[in-house]
Amino acid sequence: MALAYPASAPAASWPAPAGIDLSDPRFWLRPLAERAAAFARLRAMPGPVWFPDARVPFVKRSGSWALVRHADVTEASRNPGIFSSEPTGSAAVDPPRLLNRYIHSMIDMDDPRHAKIRRTVSRAFSPKMLAKIQDDIACRSARIVDELIAAGPGDFVAQVAARLPVEIICDMLGIPATYYDQILHHTNMVLGVADAEYTGITPDLGRVRTTLGMTKTALAARHLHQLAATLGEERRKEPAGDLTSLLVNANLDGECLTPREFGAFFLLLVVAGNETTRTAMTHGLNLLTDHPGQRELLLSDYDNRIGAAIEEIVRYSTPVIFMRRNLTRDHDMNGHHYQAGDKVLLYYNSANRDESVFPGPDTFDITRAPNPHLGFGGPGPHFCLGANLARRELTIMFRELYTRLPGLRATGEPDRLTSNFINGIKRQPCTF
Repeated sequence: MALAYPASAPAASWPAPAGIDLSDPRFWLRPLAERAAAFARLRAMPGPVWFPDARVPFVKRSGSWALVRHADVTEASRNPGIFSSEPTGSAAVDPPRLLNRYIHSMIDMDDPRHAKIRRTVSRAFSPKMLAKIQDDIACRSARIVDELIAAGPGDFVAQVAARLPVEIICDMLGIPATYYDQILHHTNMVLGVADAEYTGITPDLGRVRTTLGMTKTALAARHLHQLAATLGEERRKEPAGDLTSLLVNANLDGECLTPREFGAFFLLLVVAGNETTRTAMTHGLNLLTDHPGQRELLLSDYDNRIGAAIEEIVRYSTPVIFMRRNLTRDHDMNGHHYQAGDKVLLYYNSANRDESVFPGPDTFDITRAPNPHLGFGGPGPHFCLGANLARRELTIMFRELYTRLPGLRATGEPDRLTSNFINGIKRQPCTF
């Protein structure tokens, strides 16, 4: 779909409050409490605010509307015919060609192509299939905690949170254990494109440094495509009952996934399958450390409270900060007129603190009910496919951790990922 994005602020735009620029990478270096306060000010505005794009080499600048209220994010999510995921649903700016060829996947598609692919892969995430791998999740969780106890306190991310989800998604795809570290490294590079530790990109967005950093990200994505191609070819010849076999041999109404489509979907699964659960798990440790009363409440009746606790952890931390949609035609929504070609960013982190939906939104409350959070995306065709897998992994791992290590807690400040897309934590010291 070819859309003509506006290059300057529309006349109907409300001016951004002083000191708030969501397109400035330095905004995303602020403490989480400052960011939350900034989004509260945006929600209090009479209408949506338009922000220009950050400067990215080889990409024409335009801008986007920030949808920060729960009602706006929900309505846009429910109307994919108007709020399209094409040409991209996951990047604030159109990715440069060298990167887009590797990352353009199902989340950047509309129906019917999106629906065909999702129908195929959703079989692997059905309740019946997830029940089959529950014992595997439990065994892996027990082994990870065994090794944490043997090694002693250290980095919770490296020792626990990063391990379980990457092992589970790799096993589902049929990726051998010898590739776990490689998968973790490359997915860190893909999602850490704005983090100097991974790519050398700094908030000043210097052209040369940014170009080199994006090249590193593209190379990491290419490595994942190459692994997908090798594994896919093996499964075409000898299907093994794993998710890769299902995808490469799928018949989508007479069509098959092209090698590039499979590579991009493979990348999406290994990235989304480990990063978001890792992030929620680490934030969960921090929240239960910072709120000992909530932790005691959870542990006093774990089985009956863990479900609501996980929903509150996901709401409060919101691992994926935003997704993007593109207006296919003029549309009025909640008192504002959007024009064909407009871009909007759905800020889930802000919608999850909307005062009109969540009483005391900045309070962490594991008994919160109802809790219609958007931490797994908004309602509609792009709701997170792996939401129930994430819930199972978090439920089982927290049970293993707090049963065997009741004194487990976070210590010191987390080392946060520099990103406007993932509310990630790279390292988190812990003790027990």
